[in-house]
Amino acid sequence: MSSPEPVIRLAAKGDGVTASGRHVAGAVPGDSVDEGGTILPGPHHQTPPCPHFAACGGCQLQHADEATLSDFVRGRVLNAARGQGLEPAELLPVHLSPPHTRRRAGLHGLRTARGAVLGYREGGSHRVVDLAECPVLHPALAVLIAPLRQFVAANGPKAMVGIDLTLADQGVEASLSHFPLDGLGPTEAALDFAREQGLARLSFDQGYGPETMWEPEPVTVTLAGVPVGLPPGAFLQATQDAEGRMAADAAAWLEGARMVADLFAGLGTFAFALREGRKVLAVEAEQAAHLACKTAGAWAGGNVLALHRDLFRAPLQPAELNRFDAVLLDPPRAGARAQIAEIAASTLARVVYVSCNPSSWARDAAVLAEAGFRLAKLRPVGQFRWSTHVELVSLFER
Repeated sequence: MSSPEPVIRLAAKGDGVTASGRHVAGAVPGDSVDEGGTILPGPHHQTPPCPHFAACGGCQLQHADEATLSDFVRGRVLNAARGQGLEPAELLPVHLSPPHTRRRAGLHGLRTARGAVLGYREGGSHRVVDLAECPVLHPALAVLIAPLRQFVAANGPKAMVGIDLTLADQGVEASLSHFPLDGLGPTEAALDFAREQGLARLSFDQGYGPETMWEPEPVTVTLAGVPVGLPPGAFLQATQDAEGRMAADAAAWLEGARMVADLFAGLGTFAFALREGRKVLAVEAEQAAHLACKTAGAWAGGNVLALHRDLFRAPLQPAELNRFDAVLLDPPRAGARAQIAEIAASTLARVVYVSCNPSSWARDAAVLAEAGFRLAKLRPVGQFRWSTHVELVSLFER
């Protein structure tokens, strides 16, 4: 009988991989696996902190200790870069968001004969794991799990509903989708729920987009000290600590740049963090986010100017880009192929690229490298703790 085989690394989806290439779910580097697939835990194998870990599809790596998590995040980012022949001049320490810091959550609820289930879906399944707790969620979101379950049980349809939660300045915003409110009774129950739970906003999407039912005062989110209106469904970085880390890196790396373009700016997360001592043009396609950024920019003193423009269809051209000292971009997961091509053709010498997808980032980074940019700084970011979702912030110079 052969001896157990050591696990040497984690694959992109979180499986442990042995030297022979065998993939083993639930194993981490330092573990060993025998012929029958039994995992012999090693020094980096920890007890998952959540009782739902085996079933819930929200986390993949709760059995990995802190060092292994950092190595995984670093490895994903470095492998993507090296796959395109890129090596950072300076690799900064990995930033991992702590437990109980996630300020956004997308849950599912389903009314049942015994009440309701509410939580995340099982991995690779449409079944909902009925949450008792969640160690990644901010306490302000976690405390709503039980009341929301009761609300769905009493008022929900006999079909799956979506529940998006976001922590704003005034409290929690809850947006429920596929949730028809038929008649006065359910409507009054929804208002009572919002009042009793102290929600900042409650909206329902009954097939025509989100409709706000409860909002005692305008909902905002503070970005770098600036309160910005938070439209329903607007994008927000998942944790405040990761947002702060990436914004601080960007501000340090763009020191001396007097005119900066923030592309795919959203609500102005990075634009407002960069505004001190410089002018920032925040370019965004989504109209509600653009208007929120524009209004907040005027309130904050006028250093942040907002431009409504679809950078996928109409990227800034070299003649426009050449007016700036530097550019920051934070595109969606697909990357920014069209805009990167124009940046490569410009005379820009500094680019900060924030990414939530190392693969599309590396593809775009290769285009910058061909145009004479070098990857000067790179920081891997794991703000989706215990997940295989990896992010980064990077600086390119030429």
